[in-house]
Amino acid sequence: MAGKVLDFGTSGLLRFSNLVMYDRQTESWWQEFNGEAIVGDMTGTRLELLPLSIVSWKEFKSTFPQGKVLSKDTGSRRPYGSNPYSFYDSSSDPFLYGGPKDRRLPALERVVAIDMGTESLTVPYSVLEKEPIVHYTLAGRDLVVFFKRGTASTLDKPDIADGRDVGAVGVFDPVVEGKKLTFRLTDGSILDDQTGSTWNLLGKAEAGPLAGQELKPLIYRAAQFWFSWAVFKPDTIIYPDW
Repeated sequence: MAGKVLDFGTSGLLRFSNLVMYDRQTESWWQEFNGEAIVGDMTGTRLELLPLSIVSWKEFKSTFPQGKVLSKDTGSRRPYGSNPYSFYDSSSDPFLYGGPKDRRLPALERVVAIDMGTESLTVPYSVLEKEPIVHYTLAGRDLVVFFKRGTASTLDKPDIADGRDVGAVGVFDPVVEGKKLTFRLTDGSILDDQTGSTWNLLGKAEAGPLAGQELKPLIYRAAQFWFSWAVFKPDTIIYPDW
């Protein structure tokens, strides 16, 4: 099946409260968390993971003014913009979860999570609210985490647009043109110490000597709930060092 394009549907099943999907070509079941087939002919196969950012519409539009947007005119009547799990992230225990619990953080604490194979890192959003730029070396690789307020929770109010502000993150390789950059937050703007260029949440330099340059995004999970990450990655490091 190598090289074959698969398309997927929702099985209606959960494992550790994480989506199990299926492919229509072989009907194998796949774990959303790591893209691994866990049942069927494709068992043990993993999908290639790609970088993904979850940011506000404002952030996306300002960075990609010509970016494409999926239409709501799908031919089906769906309540797009509505949250079917109102106040999910306000409870003390996750809905429909019966697996092991790691008490180092609250179960529904949002975290940004990065896996480098031999090591994985968790940075709680509650930490990022106080320290919105985090430099770290994980499994010998340098990375930087950016955090910015202004993105609504999709699992709070019935109307997603009314959800409380939980912020958004980006995780990047800090090396540009062979030089490692370090960053700071000044008057609400992300600046690099080496050139004073201004960067946005999506890793693009908007002003300064490096304007137009882009940081390489790393693979990470944004707004991941702690309980879901910890059950799959129980040996994860929590920043700051716990």
